[in-house]
Amino acid sequence: MTEWDEPEYRAGQIFKWLHSGVRSFDEMTDIPKALRDRLAERFYITVPEVVSKQVSKDGTIKYLWRLTDGNTVESVIMSYRHGYTVCISSQVGCRMGCRFCASTLGGLVRNLSASEMVDQVLFSQLDSGNRISNIVLMGIGEPLDNYDNVLRFLQLISDPRGMNIGQRHISVSTCGLVEKVDKLGADKLQFTLSVSLHAPDDETRSHLMPVNRAYGVERVLKACHAYFKRTGRRVSYEYAMIDGVNDTPRHARLLADKLKKTQNQQSHVNLILLNKVTETKLAPSTRGNMQAFVKILQDSGINVTVRRTLGGDIDASCGQLRRKNPGYDTEAGRKDSK
Repeated sequence: MTEWDEPEYRAGQIFKWLHSGVRSFDEMTDIPKALRDRLAERFYITVPEVVSKQVSKDGTIKYLWRLTDGNTVESVIMSYRHGYTVCISSQVGCRMGCRFCASTLGGLVRNLSASEMVDQVLFSQLDSGNRISNIVLMGIGEPLDNYDNVLRFLQLISDPRGMNIGQRHISVSTCGLVEKVDKLGADKLQFTLSVSLHAPDDETRSHLMPVNRAYGVERVLKACHAYFKRTGRRVSYEYAMIDGVNDTPRHARLLADKLKKTQNQQSHVNLILLNKVTETKLAPSTRGNMQAFVKILQDSGINVTVRRTLGGDIDASCGQLRRKNPGYDTEAGRKDSK
């Protein structure tokens, strides 16, 4: 604005309009028309298209968004006692290759911009009519593989002039990119770091998650402990319970020992029953194995919870989000939502 010899306060007005969900510069009614026309000549506003909207029997809402370049991503609104949480994507596709996850099928297409991440939160709120109070970056993509855009997103979404969602109400998930975890610790941001661990030993984790071949379990856990020491923010470890793969008493004892050894016993383990992905042959743990796993961790002094599954009937649960055919039929999507 100053380059255009406009008053500085115009920038704040435009920022506020953009974060209210306007679809064109003409909607910015307190901006002079000549300036609106000039903005429209030089810039464009990203507005994702709802390709499909599915509503689960538990109230979870899943959106398939078409982006301005035709690519698609999914995001999910979940209802909790504390309010509404939206799970958003950070990339179109993913290159991490985790065996149990639909998001990585087909690999990585591109990173999402900060504005495209903001759009998922903003337009999910506007379309659903539900005020979003919490955000999890656990949708399609590896957030720390898109580090700069994710940090810009965190700045934008927490800005008081915008949606004003504080960083302590935001969780960022990672499969354990150690250098980026170290960088996050140095930046001392206040969101919750969730690490997709899924196994306590290198053999099992490398089988499930190729990224482990680059870092290894103990290196990931040490990076998480260093992150906690720098930020004071407790790390949450995500652990998908997979029948016969990582859910035995041996795995539970080894996980407890590793967390204690690396001084992560004050961290939180979040157990998740594996959600079905058609392309894999993996199955969720039995109730008995889950209960035995929980007891071993609790007896070892480890903080542990079992995550409630939401949206399973519309493939909206952890590991089930995926990018879909950009030509996906809108009318069929509407039928699905009913």
